[in-house]
Amino acid sequence: MRLKLFMLLAVLLIAASPIYAADGQGGTNWVALTSGFSMAIASAGCGIAQSKAVASACEGMARNPGAAAAIRFALILGLVLIESLALYTLVIIILQVK
Repeated sequence: MRLKLFMLLAVLLIAASPIYAADGQGGTNWVALTSGFSMAIASAGCGIAQSKAVASACEGMARNPGAAAAIRFALILGLVLIESLALYTLVIIILQVK
């Protein structure tokens, strides 16, 4: 029952989202509409990349505990660079929608 309700709400929200992207002339503001999709794609890509990086770092530290400090440093640096993709996408979206 909960899954059906969730699916119904998801379909209704997806169908209603272009209404909120309308500009003053009655047309659709495609920049605002596609910005949401680009942020979703960037966030999904960051999430996948971060999960793979953390999994590889955990595996590397489990195989060689002596190199844990170097692996941890490389992991944190990599996570910062991966997260910057989502932040740059957010900044570009904010600049484009204004």
